[in-house]
Amino acid sequence: MKIYIMTDMEGVCGVVNHDDWVTRQGIYYEEGKRLLTAEVNAAIAGFAAAGATEIRVMDGHGYGGINNVLLDRRASYVRGPSPYPDPYPFTLDASFDAMAWVGQHAKAGTEYAHMAHTGWFNVLDYQINGISIGEFGQMAMCGAALGVRSIFGAGDEAFAQEAAALVNGIETVSVKRGFIPGSGDAYNTEGYKERNNGAIHMHPEVACELIRAGAERALRRFTEDREQFALLQLQAPYRREIRYRSDGTKAAYTHYSEHPDSVIDLLNGK
Repeated sequence: MKIYIMTDMEGVCGVVNHDDWVTRQGIYYEEGKRLLTAEVNAAIAGFAAAGATEIRVMDGHGYGGINNVLLDRRASYVRGPSPYPDPYPFTLDASFDAMAWVGQHAKAGTEYAHMAHTGWFNVLDYQINGISIGEFGQMAMCGAALGVRSIFGAGDEAFAQEAAALVNGIETVSVKRGFIPGSGDAYNTEGYKERNNGAIHMHPEVACELIRAGAERALRRFTEDREQFALLQLQAPYRREIRYRSDGTKAAYTHYSEHPDSVIDLLNGK
């Protein structure tokens, strides 16, 4: 059983805000990497207990989020330029049986989310064929195009709800809960980045215990009947609409693009 894990940092328990915890200049950046790696190791342990024989960890955080020295030796680690001309699907291919997320945050504009954004904080909304998605949805669509099912996701509570609403049957674990109401659509880029840093965190050790149990449960369910986990169904042509907020130097605007037959090529389009 071959498992692909996509990682991010903003959805990790104990990671408190953006600038201090998930950027290279942040004073707690290395601690944030340690916390993420512990959560990933918990997921690896759960998948291995359920029969995974090969696990690939994709370091998907922009600045890098995994301390690969601390990473469970049962997994391989991927970071650096994609071997493909375009980034998506970030080394995922049809040889994988299932895919999972650890440390994932909710999409831009999500209420009661922690550090919610899609790509960056300047995005108001990102839609493909009328479906509003975030970074999770983008990769879930890549997986569906390749026939790889999304079976597990861990992050903040708003992300867990987003994932469950988009992919029927996915197993989720919530490790913290944002408490800022509203979408934040009225804010400019910098204001939006700062507004949704508030969250209630469980203890990181408890989060890891829940992630391990959830990953094992997900893979056991998948082994019993993979049809429990829905593949996203999209019909070509694929249309994308991205709404951007003002960033202080540029007014808000909307970008449209389309691809006749490939959602992956659409995601890679400028």
